[in-house]
Amino acid sequence: MARTRQTAEFEIEVAGEPYVWRLQRKPHWSSDPAERRGMGIAVRHREGQREAVLEFPPPGSQPRYGGPPLKPEQVAPSLVAKAIASGIAAGWDPLSRGKTVTIVVDATGG
Repeated sequence: MARTRQTAEFEIEVAGEPYVWRLQRKPHWSSDPAERRGMGIAVRHREGQREAVLEFPPPGSQPRYGGPPLKPEQVAPSLVAKAIASGIAAGWDPLSRGKTVTIVVDATGG
């Protein structure tokens, strides 16, 4: 039987509304700048169904000797809250139904 890997979900409150987020994708470094990927955070309203993936820009240079992988606990809650607010300002309606929305935010979550 195959084991499924559960990713940790964290609760956060933005503008008085409860949201649940998880680390969807860790940053990916590459020698080719076109292949670098930033982290992605999947967010949904606690009572809603529609999910948004907030994509951050790719990291700068690769840390020496690889560096430790990013853990969800290391992502600042203030960064997540600002990114959620930016996603809502960009038109994401967390209580609506529909496909997952991808929103690109800057490094500060704005």
